Amino acid sequence: MGFLGGQELIIILIIVILLFGAKKIPELAKGLGTGIKEFKKASNEVDKQISTKDEPEKKEKEGADS
Repeated sequence: MGFLGGQELIIILIIVILLFGAKKIPELAKGLGTGIKEFKKASNEVDKQISTKDEPEKKEKEGADS
């Protein structure tokens, strides 16, 4: 098993153009980009919530060490 080569990518691109049409592809790409952007935003929010939830515990430990 290997990676896709140049010929395979060209064939896949031609099939996508035939299935969706050249006018529909930018709309699909825009939707995909928007979905990825929203996913990253949600992921960052979850990370931020987790880190802010852990901060009071860290402050308590630091205060106990002093």
